[in-house]
Amino acid sequence: MASTVAETRAEVAAPAPFRSTGPAGHRARMRERLLSRGAEALADYEILEMLLFLGIPRRDTKPLAKALINRFGSLSDVLCAPPELLAAAGLGDEAVAVLRMPQQAALRLAAAEARARPVLNNWDRLLEYFDTALAGAMPGQLRGLLLDNRNRLLADELLDDAPDRLPQALAGRALALHATALILVRVLPAGPVEKSLPKRDAALAATLSKALSALSIVLHDHMLVGGGSWVSLRQKGML
Repeated sequence: MASTVAETRAEVAAPAPFRSTGPAGHRARMRERLLSRGAEALADYEILEMLLFLGIPRRDTKPLAKALINRFGSLSDVLCAPPELLAAAGLGDEAVAVLRMPQQAALRLAAAEARARPVLNNWDRLLEYFDTALAGAMPGQLRGLLLDNRNRLLADELLDDAPDRLPQALAGRALALHATALILVRVLPAGPVEKSLPKRDAALAATLSKALSALSIVLHDHMLVGGGSWVSLRQKGML
């Protein structure tokens, strides 16, 4: 009998193969997986399942997540579905509200990125950018607008225009940002422009263009901007 009791106690004390069962345990494991491995480790239905956790507190949301994707076609289509269609699919107000938030957050993020990384792919956008970005800039500054392959601004950098240092420093910075194009900008003082400045800056731009072309980075232009006016050295045939 003593042996039987000891064996029974050992069985009771033995750890269970799973730390927890049921929806609460599943949700904890999903959260741990998300935090430790990132969202890329989750399938689309699992991301939707986790979103539904917030709107449906006490229910296994995996079957519902799969059913919604089957009904609407994809995770993206579910998140972009009108509220009335989500309600018609059987979701309550809280769950509908939760599923509306990712799209709204994405729109806000996209708007913020557009403000922080404007697309400078035509004269109007470029000059509009100058109106705000160069306000208060010190005359004489040389700036570099580093762009990606869609002409989105990656960085607006103040440059040291010493010819012996600039090419290497700018090339390193462009590679670090994965930039594919560059616009140089010289900030001009108010009043007449020094006559020798365009030629000096054209020579500097030519040196940079040669150095950067080896890295497949294109110098779009060198602009002289200030005092309410601007000059494009490329338009003047100096590049």
